[in-house]
Amino acid sequence: MKAIVNTAAGRVQWLDCPMPEPGPGQVRIRTAACGVCATDLLMIAGWQRTGFPAIPGHEWSGTVDSAAPEADRALLGRRCVAENVLADGGEVGFEHSGGYAQYFLTEAKNVHPLPDEFPPAVAALIEPLAVCVHSLRRLRLEDRGSALVLGDGPIGLLMLLLLKAEKVQCLALVGGRPARLALARDLAGCAVLNYHEAGPELLQAVMALRGAPFPTLVEASGSATAMNLAMDLAPHGGKIVVMGDYGEHRADFPWNQLLHREVELIGSNASAGAWPQAVELAVAGVLPLERLVSCRLPAQAFAEALEMARRSRDVVKVVMEWPKGK
Repeated sequence: MKAIVNTAAGRVQWLDCPMPEPGPGQVRIRTAACGVCATDLLMIAGWQRTGFPAIPGHEWSGTVDSAAPEADRALLGRRCVAENVLADGGEVGFEHSGGYAQYFLTEAKNVHPLPDEFPPAVAALIEPLAVCVHSLRRLRLEDRGSALVLGDGPIGLLMLLLLKAEKVQCLALVGGRPARLALARDLAGCAVLNYHEAGPELLQAVMALRGAPFPTLVEASGSATAMNLAMDLAPHGGKIVVMGDYGEHRADFPWNQLLHREVELIGSNASAGAWPQAVELAVAGVLPLERLVSCRLPAQAFAEALEMARRSRDVVKVVMEWPKGK
């Protein structure tokens, strides 16, 4: 089979690799589509979690191509997505090969079948959608008066769409990329603010947005500055759900701010338990997921796909597509 292999820090190659064979409880997936995630770019650049060689790709959709004898035979030939965390604690697309390969293995019990007609490129968004569904559950949304999302990446935009589906009355989003802000306004009818334009008056500019003060805040940017802004914005009894990756940054806000305002600071990581609902939402067409797919490229154009995801300020999600068949 062919695979897009991360062979060294910053190096990705199109290689021939052995065809994987399902072990006990496993199925083999023939990849149809795989999204390029910011986490993939971090992995490719080199980090401590995975070594080399490695095959990224955790935002995938595909077809069950082969199955171990004891696996559910009804899955064979089914279009699907699947929860990526495996029994050993590793994840497909990280410790285990993922959708940057033409074929890969996962566990049969994690598979969620899809309708045959569901678009593979859109199905690749179900993984980040599951992350957001999990976050929404952690948030325990009570006040539907208004909400603010910090971050105009795919996660921020998906959270915005979920909050709209939850009938939050006033929505606002802060980001730094005009095309994404325009998309957010179009999809959710929300107020938007470009932090580049607000400059040093950012706090005041956000407070002037429709819906402020915001009892619900979503920090999806991974910016320490945005995290501090969320703390400054949180009203008494407000909730902040934290979804970004902050690297080595540490909190430096006044702890009495958390205490005196009785703010709930809620961490949310990954997608445990959220996949059935995410699949249901996607298949039902409740959310316009197809609008978040900015570009579809063949897997062989992986260098262009990675560069576009890394450099372009206009795209939301780049999806690589594998050809059908062997």
